Parts: sequence; C-alpha cells; structure tokens
Amino acid sequence: MRTTLTLDDDVARLIDETMRRERRTMKDVVNQALRLSLGQGQEIEPYTVRVHHTTLRPGIDPARMNQLADELEDETIMAKVRRDHP
Repeated sequence: MRTTLTLDDDVARLIDETMRRERRTMKDVVNQALRLSLGQGQEIEPYTVRVHHTTLRPGIDPARMNQLADELEDETIMAKVRRDHP
C-alpha cells in the first residue's frame, strides 16, 4: 500500500539516523517502527521489580535517614579538610 505521511522534523531525523546506522531503507525502518509500536513486533515483557524485604538495624529511625546521610557527608567533608589543611 502506498501512502503519504508528513513527519515531524525530529521523527524524520531519527529515521534518517537509523537508516544510515543500520544501512536499511526508509520503508524498512518505518515499517519496523510501526509494527513494534502497534504491538505486532517482538513481544515485550512488562517491567517488574522484585521486592526485597529487609529491616533496619536497631537504633536507625527510617524517618531520619536524610539526617544520617547529611551527617555522613559532613564527616567526609571534614576528613578531607583535615587532610588538605593539617
């Protein structure tokens, strides 16, 4: 089937780059992109995250984690200052 499309500049640029990189025709690049985006290409598995259950060590309050990060950062900065200026 022959049809005419008007492409946005950024899309045309992506097609041109893919054509050059993969040494394929515009027809092949556009057809593959459309098949994939319309769900008739490769089957894509949904992204899943495995849950990791953990507990914090005693004495660590999860509500104060930013304070802990700040304290560790302060210690690192002070150690560097002491090293650079004995």
